[in-house]
Amino acid sequence: MKPAFFIRDLPIYGDLVLAPLSGYNDQPFRRLCRNHGAALVYTGLLSSLALCYGTARSRAMLRRHPDESPLIYQLYGNDADTLAKAAGIIESWKPDAIDLNLGCAKPKVTSGGNGAFLLQDPAKIGQMITRLVQTVHVPVTAKIRLGWEMRTYMDVARIIEDSGASLLAVHGRTALQAYNVPADWDAIAEVKQALSIPVLASGDVACVADIARIKVHTGCDGVMIGRAAIGNPWIFQRRDLAEITLRECAQTMACQLHMMLDFHGPEHGLLRFRKHIAHYAGVPGMDKATRQRLMAAETPAALLALLETLI
Repeated sequence: MKPAFFIRDLPIYGDLVLAPLSGYNDQPFRRLCRNHGAALVYTGLLSSLALCYGTARSRAMLRRHPDESPLIYQLYGNDADTLAKAAGIIESWKPDAIDLNLGCAKPKVTSGGNGAFLLQDPAKIGQMITRLVQTVHVPVTAKIRLGWEMRTYMDVARIIEDSGASLLAVHGRTALQAYNVPADWDAIAEVKQALSIPVLASGDVACVADIARIKVHTGCDGVMIGRAAIGNPWIFQRRDLAEITLRECAQTMACQLHMMLDFHGPEHGLLRFRKHIAHYAGVPGMDKATRQRLMAAETPAALLALLETLI
């Protein structure tokens, strides 16, 4: 099989990529999406400060499984020295690449001067990318929005490439636009045309038809899928939810639950899985009453027994 693109010398065998979804992209969800056809997966946001302090939660987030490869660890921070130290810690876990997050618009991230807030300072971004490239042996990548408020994406994209990054993912909105306006695919196409490194397109990919549309519109090397993958790992197989049977859905949910119980333990695995249940709403037969019964299960055994009745 011919690679769809390369991240420096790393071949990626497919064009659909799981976005770095904080709060969802734990190891079980990444494995689920890889097993359903995602060619590449990202971790959720990893705080460079937390990694340097060695917090238990940050160490747990570094755990990986062979099923996940290729896997990109995504860092955020605003200090080149701290980012470099954190990247060195990550490298001991054998990442396939390390990504600098410049696209998260959540206040808890941007209030500290991180994520998309940095899009206001292209020169600083260049310094951070350069330091990361000089520090680690694996490829360095980045993910951006079109800007904070002003659209700085072309200056930022060029400086990211010039600083040595091997791939750029572009979400087609500014930080202050959040998800309140349609994604600007023309802007993503502009970045693709200007850069020589691979570019991933992100924004408003909700179904299989959108995958083809954004690829044609932007000319990008791959498509990054975020919210649309939650409760729908079949999108990486280019299958819409209308094609999924209730039996297949229940089997997939049981598989995900087993992985979450193994990774997080019985109590936390069950609690964390509950937020995924509601997202399987689009599968025919997975009606509100069924989801409510699944949500009400008080033990892993009870929930697995209910899923078994659907299989």
